Amino acid sequence: MKISSFTDTAQAAAAYSRTQKTTLGGNEFSLDDASSAGKTSDFSSIFQDAVQGFLDRQHTAEAKATEGLSGHGNLTDIVTSVSDAQVALQTATGIRDRIIQSYQEIMRMSV
Repeated sequence: MKISSFTDTAQAAAAYSRTQKTTLGGNEFSLDDASSAGKTSDFSSIFQDAVQGFLDRQHTAEAKATEGLSGHGNLTDIVTSVSDAQVALQTATGIRDRIIQSYQEIMRMSV
């Protein structure tokens, strides 16, 4: 499935943000939050926050899995954290693919 227009992309991003807020307790960054609060952030800080959030999820899932393997921990917490890490990885992979695709389109442009 290919998202063809900016409106569809913005709606998809907003829906994903709402889902993340509901699933993860509202601690996620969203583009709506930044624009509605009047905050301006540069791309590098947004990217850095996103990468740090991704790494935190991966470490949490790793720690929960280790607890589960040692016989400690709640099975529900383990499955939830691993699932959260999987969604974060899929999102990061999708964003990476989109960035590469955009870069390739820019390189094909004639100046």
